[in-house]
Amino acid sequence: MSEKTESRRSFLKQSAAATIAASQFASVAPAKAYQTNERLRIGIIGPGRRGFGSHVKTLVKLRNQKGENLDITGINDVYTVHRDQAVNYIKQETGQTPKTYQDYRDLLNDKEIDAVCIATPDHWHAKQVLDALEAGKHVYCEKPMTHHISEALDVVDAWKKSGLVVQVGVQSTSMPIWNEVRALVDEGKLGKIVQFQAESFRNSLGGMSRHNVITKEMTPQSVDWKRWLGVEEGLAPDLPFDRATFGQWRCYWPFGYGMYSDLFVHRVSAMLKATGLKYPGRVVGGGGIFLEYDDREVTDVASIIADFHEGVQGLISSTMVSSAVPIRHLIRGHHGTVVFDKNVFGQRQAYEFIPERPQVTLDSKLKQEEVVSERVPDQTLLHFENFLAAVKAGDPTLVNNTPELGAAAVMVVNLAVQSYREGKVFQVERDTLQINKGDSSWADNWEKMSKSHSKPRHVAGWHAGDRGSVLVPPPYQKLAGPWIDGKPPENT
Repeated sequence: MSEKTESRRSFLKQSAAATIAASQFASVAPAKAYQTNERLRIGIIGPGRRGFGSHVKTLVKLRNQKGENLDITGINDVYTVHRDQAVNYIKQETGQTPKTYQDYRDLLNDKEIDAVCIATPDHWHAKQVLDALEAGKHVYCEKPMTHHISEALDVVDAWKKSGLVVQVGVQSTSMPIWNEVRALVDEGKLGKIVQFQAESFRNSLGGMSRHNVITKEMTPQSVDWKRWLGVEEGLAPDLPFDRATFGQWRCYWPFGYGMYSDLFVHRVSAMLKATGLKYPGRVVGGGGIFLEYDDREVTDVASIIADFHEGVQGLISSTMVSSAVPIRHLIRGHHGTVVFDKNVFGQRQAYEFIPERPQVTLDSKLKQEEVVSERVPDQTLLHFENFLAAVKAGDPTLVNNTPELGAAAVMVVNLAVQSYREGKVFQVERDTLQINKGDSSWADNWEKMSKSHSKPRHVAGWHAGDRGSVLVPPPYQKLAGPWIDGKPPENT
């Protein structure tokens, strides 16, 4: 890699990060900064499949191998098997025995805990995040940030008022590639961006989320079932105990939204970060259960069309029953397209810039090129390092997936779920974020802008002037227009 290329990459990362921090997070209050020798004490809420495999093990690795000044001092889980597994592992790896709590609120009331990691089912996220902020704890919460849109907006408000650090667990948002592409978008290399597309295809014999193993150890004696459901809190109905509901909850609407909330949130968050987009303006979702008739409620095929006020469309489409030929992750602009490597979320963080023909760009210097970004071998590790750095610095703006980004992704995905389930189109008012049923106003607005020869809208952070967003009409277009008093438009 040339020195010039490396220098440009560093600049892109820094400029994009600075733009994002300045534009989105000015209202966030500062948190307490930690001294060099001050240990960070962390509690884990929900050390199950993700909470144990990624949260507990990653934090132990950061402590033991990376020298991070942290201890895992508290464990809460309503399932005794998961709770004991986490405690035994931490004791074995660190020599310390964390306290255990049956109710997460008792963990939050422990003054000896500074931060919490939340990896519970989706329907618990909002309440636990809000309670943690109220208790003065920094938070790392798995995606999706919340189960409902109103909850997401409540979390954003509470976060801004708290001055505490909140990281949403979409680990791929810590990959540098999104900031690099964001800088290209803002400087106008793609011209006016008009569309992005993303996917998360899967296929299996057993069906999506059935890979989450259920065991005989899961019983009403080992699981505090009503507490898991959240019946008293009004989070879910009182249901008979069912191992599939408990262990494979992503298949059922009260607890998760299947591929929408499990997989699409990952892709939407990355695309929003790369484009600079946030909340959508109009959303419709489609799909159905076309093959996996195994008692699930969520779809096995789904697509989202999300139109944004900035004049950009997002397409997210996947199936859980066919994966050999997925669509490509890309961002389309009037002057060029960024096409991400097929394995951009895996082992190869790279993209290709493909320019439009010079007859459109009026720039023969634009050439097709491939850019290989810095590879991130362990995205989860990097994401936790980012969280810890923000906590130590006392700076809520340093995280790579803020609650604002988390809320925007929730809104896109959840409106698509509502659209699919209710057969409706939803529109979001730009300033108030009020959600309305679709009507003609969306199309009317774009037609009005065309009739008045408006300038195109751009994403926040755009600083390229008119680059790639101005039409050059052919000379004969002067002949267009209404005739007034019998005179042609060229004479009026």
